[in-house]
Amino acid sequence: MYATVGLSHQVSAVVMNPHPVVVVTRKLPAAVEARVQRDYTAILNPPDVPYPSATLLAKCAGAHAILACHTDGLSADVIAQLPDSIRAIGNISVGTDHVDLKAAAARGIIVTNTPGVLANATAELTILLILGAARRAAEGQRMIRSGEWNSWSPSFMLGTEVTGKRLGIVGMGGVGQVTARRARGFDMEIHYYNRHRLDARTESGATYHENLDTMLAVSDVLALHCPATPETERLIDSRKLALLPDGAIVVNAARGSVVDEAALVAALQSGKLAAAGLDVFDNEPHIDPIWRQLDNVFLLPHVGSATRETRSAMGFMMLDDLDAIFAGREPKNRVA
Repeated sequence: MYATVGLSHQVSAVVMNPHPVVVVTRKLPAAVEARVQRDYTAILNPPDVPYPSATLLAKCAGAHAILACHTDGLSADVIAQLPDSIRAIGNISVGTDHVDLKAAAARGIIVTNTPGVLANATAELTILLILGAARRAAEGQRMIRSGEWNSWSPSFMLGTEVTGKRLGIVGMGGVGQVTARRARGFDMEIHYYNRHRLDARTESGATYHENLDTMLAVSDVLALHCPATPETERLIDSRKLALLPDGAIVVNAARGSVVDEAALVAALQSGKLAAAGLDVFDNEPHIDPIWRQLDNVFLLPHVGSATRETRSAMGFMMLDDLDAIFAGREPKNRVA
């Protein structure tokens, strides 16, 4: 068995003797899984399908940690049923809205995430969403693949240039900051709304708005990078969308819950918005069918951090924290 030992900051840890049992809920990059199997007794998920709660609980019998991601519903009810042997939940994600942090803390279960390392990949994807929406990429792809493209004229498939446009960023953390740097390559004018103003060096000439409404009024393109919290749920609703300039573009690489989807659909259908670029949705992957019917929406299947480099870095960061926990040290990326 594994003996628990007390740590500072109320951390509980398990001394490896020799390998704690770890439940891996989804398939990880090969190098990450190899390290898990080397250092732990790993219960893997070769089919790579989400576990129903009952299945996850069954697999956790006798286990000491769970390596999870945003597809896992670790609600208060599920956490209450976890065996006492579970000491940690490591997440290969920045967002932890799928984990009831209060319930985990109440049971003494440490929760970690993987911040920072996905900023470049998600910012790159944000630029892709902006360009794809502005230049009607989804329409063009469908036209070519279906064989419908049979003519050309000076008025054919006119989109919107992003060069020189005003970009409003909601959430100026790591991803938002990298997005701003990449957008400056298109000479975009950067505005941002954040809980706190950045220092002048980090701000790099961007305009800070204490009030979201004032930023929306000057955002030709709106990029969402805020976390999913009770405060940000449906943050962008019909009233907020109405404040955007006519013909604005909205892109979301954060979480689907940040946007009122019905309001966004209405704004796209009415022509208030020119287009949208979406990587995240409510109820994904079972998204509202209306998204497939709108030509002015560029859609991606939640792949913001989906590069080999980033997913591997996220996995190793998660395992570094797990190693620390089982060695009796404080993990660097503890969120509960």
